Amino acid sequence: MTPGFEGSYLGATDKISPLAIMECKICWTPYDPAEGDDTRQVMPGTAFVDLPEDWSCPGCSAPKAQFLVREDPGAASAPVLAEMERRTQALVADFTEVFNGKMRDVPMVNHALHVQAVEFQPYEGGFLGVLVAPWFMNLVFLPPADYPLLPATGKEVLVFPSGEYEFIHNAREMTGPYLACSLFSPMGDFTSQLQAVDVARAVMAELFRPENRAETDRAADIRARREAELAPPVDSLPAAEGPSRRRLITGGLGG
Repeated sequence: MTPGFEGSYLGATDKISPLAIMECKICWTPYDPAEGDDTRQVMPGTAFVDLPEDWSCPGCSAPKAQFLVREDPGAASAPVLAEMERRTQALVADFTEVFNGKMRDVPMVNHALHVQAVEFQPYEGGFLGVLVAPWFMNLVFLPPADYPLLPATGKEVLVFPSGEYEFIHNAREMTGPYLACSLFSPMGDFTSQLQAVDVARAVMAELFRPENRAETDRAADIRARREAELAPPVDSLPAAEGPSRRRLITGGLGG
């Protein structure tokens, strides 16, 4: 660990690979090890962690401690993050296609919104985040390859620190298998994409807070209400649940 380094990983420079491209958080000047630094006669191929201790930003003279990781293709997590990017891009492409092919002229669609994957992160070997679309907002779990799948519209309860939530299994051509849990549908209460994304980010934060857990197990109630609903078609995601459940993980945001 480099003394005084605070830019990324709380100073743990052992987590920064020799390929890491760093960026000054004061003036956004990058340091790319492939290029080195002509201003200080630093040869190409010199890793950021190997720079002299008195090295400073060529743009504003800020010390090394003020640099953040911009990208790190050599990090152990890089393949995982690349796979997450690939799968979330496929998810967005799939539901953009649904919008263009089937939903564009449906009255419930909010044309102020577009399809966007928000706050996806590695989770249980797969990836979890929120998918915003002009007609729904859902938690989506992209499972790992060995995940036990149910038939389309099959129901499964997933447990998070804030409680238990029922997801519906489904699959699409580009996305492959996925599990979805409804948050909002329709999306008429949202006035902008920014507002919807802010709510999606709040959902992801609240989902992992144990203080949001209800005093009783809500799984049975969730299942009972789901059984009363008609199974949605394969091209759709589950219908929205009541406002009390929304408030639990959104803090009352977005309706």
